[in-house]
Amino acid sequence: MEPQIIEKKGKKEFAVIPYKDFIRMQEELENYYDLLELRQAKSDLRNQKGRKFTEVVEELGLTKS
Repeated sequence: MEPQIIEKKGKKEFAVIPYKDFIRMQEELENYYDLLELRQAKSDLRNQKGRKFTEVVEELGLTKS
């Protein structure tokens, strides 16, 4: 990545980056936040108790009549 630095009154104010680098950074940030959500969900005690498939089918009303 080769950013272009724009200064204002002698101080660095902005960094302009190539669009492809911007898109890559956006995707990596999304992946990072997805990973944080996954880790949070996995650590939640409510998500650690499993249920039998037949219980879920019955709860959703998917049983044959």
